[in-house]
Amino acid sequence: MKKTVLLLGMILLILSCQRQTPQQGALTHDQALVKARGTQVNFYMWGGSATINAWIDDYVAKQVKEQFDIVLKRVPMDAEVFVNKLLTEKQAGKSKGTIDLVWINGENFKNARQADLLYGPIADRLPNFKAYIDPKSVEFDFGFPVENYEVPYGKAQFVFVFDSAKMERPFDSTASLEEWVIGHPGRFTYAQPPDFTGSAFLRQIFYATTGGYEQYMHGFDEDLYLEKSPLVWTYLNRIKPYLWQQGTSYPKGSTALELLFQRGEVDINMSYYQAHAANKIMEGKYPSTVRTFVMDHNSIYNNHFTAIPFNTPNINGAMVVANFLISPEAQLSKNTPANWGDFTVLDMEKLPTEARQNFDKLDLGDATLDIDLLNRNAVPEIPSEYLTRLETDWQRFVLGK
Repeated sequence: MKKTVLLLGMILLILSCQRQTPQQGALTHDQALVKARGTQVNFYMWGGSATINAWIDDYVAKQVKEQFDIVLKRVPMDAEVFVNKLLTEKQAGKSKGTIDLVWINGENFKNARQADLLYGPIADRLPNFKAYIDPKSVEFDFGFPVENYEVPYGKAQFVFVFDSAKMERPFDSTASLEEWVIGHPGRFTYAQPPDFTGSAFLRQIFYATTGGYEQYMHGFDEDLYLEKSPLVWTYLNRIKPYLWQQGTSYPKGSTALELLFQRGEVDINMSYYQAHAANKIMEGKYPSTVRTFVMDHNSIYNNHFTAIPFNTPNINGAMVVANFLISPEAQLSKNTPANWGDFTVLDMEKLPTEARQNFDKLDLGDATLDIDLLNRNAVPEIPSEYLTRLETDWQRFVLGK
């Protein structure tokens, strides 16, 4: 219901308002550096990871205070919620809001852009973007053009998690997954979409059972979806009786699946975060024998971004923080497994030699797959309309509601 109201509001807004034009005569980053001193930046972001929260609070906030005299305040909030907040403020004509910077991507970015909720273009005005980012690598976000309204922040890729002391890599494709699940009843499940990780697993199965992602990269095609989607429901319903609790229920989210894995109730976990297992080992929550793996040529990845709302009260501070987050030092810190383990968005070929060597020296841990292996099997996200349609139809055709 919340998504329906949000999207309806956006449609009405688009019909009733002219598109916001790019900001003219905006400050340069050098000018923003001066004006940002002594200000506060309110960073609205998903707050579900203690590791990520600690990195923002203990590293980023400290650095921007020391380097730029900016106070960074992290505000935990799901992206859908803060997009809805911005939409309400836009409709009310509120020209000065409370949000300076957001962590966003995918469907939420598309909704925000279509309702003119973001300030920009901004990315190509940031010196670290111009120096270290390949613009082609961040041209699209779930098939939607970015047009410099987002600033790249990190890379994530979907992996499966298992304990190598108990088994070898259990499967490498949907065919071998089905075989394994049937041979090990009750030992596999996935989080119920629209959970972020459960939805990503659903999309991977969609790709594999319907002939690959390439056919979906040109925008949402209703006829194509109706032709192909029954194949994924057939597959998921075939394995359903062999899942945890015979498929009568599913973990409500990735946290619930995580607990099942830690307690040994299921043998496979999954994460849209390639260093997840390495972090859990360091936290003492996984044994040192836990490893990760991906399906052959079918491991979804995406870039995630920061963006600045249309009514930010502190455009200068937001620009400075967004630029700092893509500095070589911040990206190196974020890529370190003990801090986060999120892969960098920087182009290694554009980095100074010393900075590139620092990334090469990173110990990502035995549980984190080699970047070359991840890249060889990576497949992109398709347009977000497929995501929302798959989540809705999963409820109908698999869960039965």
